[in-house]
Amino acid sequence: MSRAHDINRSFFPFGNPFRMKSPRGTKITSQLLLVSQAFEASLEERLKKLIPESKDEILSLSWMTFAMRALSESYDDIKTLVTELELPVNDWDEKWIDVYFDISVKLLDICNVFSSELSRMSQGHLLLQCALHNLGSSSSEQYGRACSSLDGWKQHIGSGNPRIEKCRNILDGLLGSLDLPKVKKSAKGKVLMQAMYGVKVLTVFVCSVFAAVFSGSTKNMLDLDVADIYSWASSFKSLQDVVNEEIRGRFSSGRFTVMNELESVDSSVKELYPIIQGVVDPVKMESHTKIVEELGKSTEKLSQGLDLLAKEVDSFFQVVLAGRDALLSSLRSGATVIHSNMGVNRNAQIVS
Repeated sequence: MSRAHDINRSFFPFGNPFRMKSPRGTKITSQLLLVSQAFEASLEERLKKLIPESKDEILSLSWMTFAMRALSESYDDIKTLVTELELPVNDWDEKWIDVYFDISVKLLDICNVFSSELSRMSQGHLLLQCALHNLGSSSSEQYGRACSSLDGWKQHIGSGNPRIEKCRNILDGLLGSLDLPKVKKSAKGKVLMQAMYGVKVLTVFVCSVFAAVFSGSTKNMLDLDVADIYSWASSFKSLQDVVNEEIRGRFSSGRFTVMNELESVDSSVKELYPIIQGVVDPVKMESHTKIVEELGKSTEKLSQGLDLLAKEVDSFFQVVLAGRDALLSSLRSGATVIHSNMGVNRNAQIVS
């Protein structure tokens, strides 16, 4: 898969399978068109809501939680779409099903990676709590303990997670899912594939942002070039531009972390070091007390944010898992598929 220095390559070199004039026998009816437009309108609205009003909102745990929730809601929309299309499993191309299972495995894998990193960051909460407890005293001995706890927290957060290294390969696989076999002889299949393209674009974007934040590196960042034929394309481009620009700016500034809540805790820790190490007279309790209070607030906000995001990642994991179970059940019974995470074939270029 390409990196930042590679030449842009098209994931769709053979033309547009969703052109307005479909081949004979696959014409999209007005009813199907309305279904497709309703889906795209919902996706566009979701993308607009993800565009932050302020750059300060980007890379906050609350924004990341909202982004992960948007993924779950989008896959729920696909579930509704498949029900409306009444597209039975026996109408699915064998390749669709194979690709579906392959993609869903990748999504489950990346959810597990994200969950492990969120758990690792949450484990640092105890060290911060120990530091806050010892900072409640003016004893030099307890100050020393507080300093040790804060040092331990910084080392823990900065130590990295080996599992994050898997993200690049998983993202490469998800990118490949944007370039699948053409849909033939099925108007309903075309509507489903077109809808799934939008969901897959959102999925790759959100997962790449998470991977970049958790890895502390731009190597997992991706820039998708979406064709303008979609009503939601402009909103997606605006979202991608503002988020990716901010991420790159933060990485280039050499910050300890690019995540807002972690940055807030680190800022308080830096202010406290001169006091707890005796560089500044600890008798100046007013300033000391205020900084400790700020650290306490930042610590609690970080802990709560990590918990909420972890729950959303788990919810998305369950959505994907339920989709696999539903397809397996449908394959056994020959019933209508009630959920899908399948990828799609579309015009897309990638620079990473």
